[in-house]
Amino acid sequence: MEGATETNRESQTSSWEFVGWGKSERIDDLTGLPDPNAVPLPHAKKLGMWRSTAICGNDITSSCLYVAALCAAQAGFLAPVVLLIVAAVLYLFRKVYAEVGSALPLNGGTYTLLLNTTNKNAAAAAACLTLLSYIATAVISASEAMHYAHNLFSELPVMVATVLLLAFFALLNLIGIGESAMVALGIFLFHMVTLTILCVTSIIMIVGDPSLFHLNMTVPTPGGLMHALFFGFAAAMLGISGFESSANFIEEQEHGVFPKTLRNMWMAVAVFNPLISLLALGILPMVVIQQVPPDMLAQMGTLSAGKWLGLLVSVDATLVLSGAVLTGFVGVTGLMRRMTLDRCLPQFLLQENRWRHTNHWIIIGFFLLCWSILTATGGKIGVLAGVYTLSFLCVMALFAIGNMLLKVKRARLPRDTRASWPKVSIALVAVLAGLVGNIMLDPASVRIFFEYYAVVAGVVVVMFLRIQLLKLVLVISKAIVEKVQEINELLHAKVAQAINLINSRTVIFFTKGDDPANLNQAALYVMKNEQTKWLKVIHVFDREEEIPLDLAKDLKTIDRLYPSLRIDFVAVQGSFGPELIEQLSKRLNVPKNYMFIGTPGDRFPHEIETLGGVRLIL
Repeated sequence: MEGATETNRESQTSSWEFVGWGKSERIDDLTGLPDPNAVPLPHAKKLGMWRSTAICGNDITSSCLYVAALCAAQAGFLAPVVLLIVAAVLYLFRKVYAEVGSALPLNGGTYTLLLNTTNKNAAAAAACLTLLSYIATAVISASEAMHYAHNLFSELPVMVATVLLLAFFALLNLIGIGESAMVALGIFLFHMVTLTILCVTSIIMIVGDPSLFHLNMTVPTPGGLMHALFFGFAAAMLGISGFESSANFIEEQEHGVFPKTLRNMWMAVAVFNPLISLLALGILPMVVIQQVPPDMLAQMGTLSAGKWLGLLVSVDATLVLSGAVLTGFVGVTGLMRRMTLDRCLPQFLLQENRWRHTNHWIIIGFFLLCWSILTATGGKIGVLAGVYTLSFLCVMALFAIGNMLLKVKRARLPRDTRASWPKVSIALVAVLAGLVGNIMLDPASVRIFFEYYAVVAGVVVVMFLRIQLLKLVLVISKAIVEKVQEINELLHAKVAQAINLINSRTVIFFTKGDDPANLNQAALYVMKNEQTKWLKVIHVFDREEEIPLDLAKDLKTIDRLYPSLRIDFVAVQGSFGPELIEQLSKRLNVPKNYMFIGTPGDRFPHEIETLGGVRLIL
């Protein structure tokens, strides 16, 4: 009965769809497992607080190079206030991220959070946003860094230098995160020192002459108070981009380091972004600030302390933006590794090189992707700015939503930190307001965002649907094979019909009773020279006794010798001549030029030309 059931099951599905029946087994001896006393393989050293802070801090603190001007373009002299509001929102997100990190201390950030609270589809959709954010981060930061370097060295080819910078940090990540973190820490400390010097010299200058500060405070805000606050807030939200980075490599951090990185990033942003914005009002005219100059901090340094500080700020900008490129590589490696482990991406990405045990395919693939986008945009990466902003804000919003789902669906999961519902709700509303504001400021960026998102998501969608796609390939291939077979059968029938039609054309050989050798020679001639398989040998007689007795027998023997040729014997009563040939041609439907005779002798009673084209073959 079981065999019948199995046969029935297999008959209803394809052999590759039937995975077999389940079985029961028992294991009493776990021999063959790794020796617990064996020396463990060396693992990468975990990152401490400062190195972890540096990796993500270079990204978020690089925002001070542009966010003060972006915010002032919308909020005017209210820019420092708006940046303080953004710092308050980021303070709320400290708790949001810390709760999730203590409950789920795994790489992947928003992806891991949604994977454990919703489903893999929603998690993968969020991961695509994070990947898009990292791509934009790396490309924009590398390009802007080389533009600052170009200001220092005018002969520097920006496009080539950008690719080399991306390649350099790809190499650093191939060597290992610990080594790259030391580079990031050096850049971060240099950045903090440079910003501190800039702030001190700017304060000294403004205290000495506050007239420009007072003048800028009298400039009306663009569009009125509410317009300035709302759109200024939207623009200022870009100043906290990179805050999500630490959650994507939390497994590489020592225990308890993650919340400290959140605190350190918040402190840097809360101090420097509003302060630099405020000091800019006392050093640069409002009209200059609102033009959003790419080297605004360098101008502040030159005016407050001289050319040396302007150059120092330019060097610092080049380095810290380069550090943001490192953040992109580290973050995307942690995220893509987690996604690959969950089979959202091809498994070959998990391969590690033997000399440093890093995921070289992820790192190289990310570098090539950044290079291709840089090439596709011709180095004009302004189009990616909107993509960067929208993807980052969407990731922040999804993280807040994921925190809410964690509270509801995984309430029993232990955690060291808890963010209250009001804090999470306010943080989510604030991010959504910033998202709406940025869309209103640049509606065209939405289209570009979805174009890039579709490309990134397409790879993940293919992985999710790979079984269905492979089944579709089987269905299509089967349909093609069946159609080809049908066409082949039809073609075969047509060709066979054509061959049979050709072979069915009869040729006639007139014989007076030739010996078997001549008959055989006639048969060989037909097979060699005519496209037919049917030979009729005709003997014309006046009286019955004139028919050679052995003729039919000889022809039967020759017919057996050549299976590819059919030989019929026809005895025709009459007198051989043009009239008989004409009558046979009509009766048998054989053209006269397909009638053959042996070479006639001198006593042949007819002229060859009177026979209507009968051929001589012997």
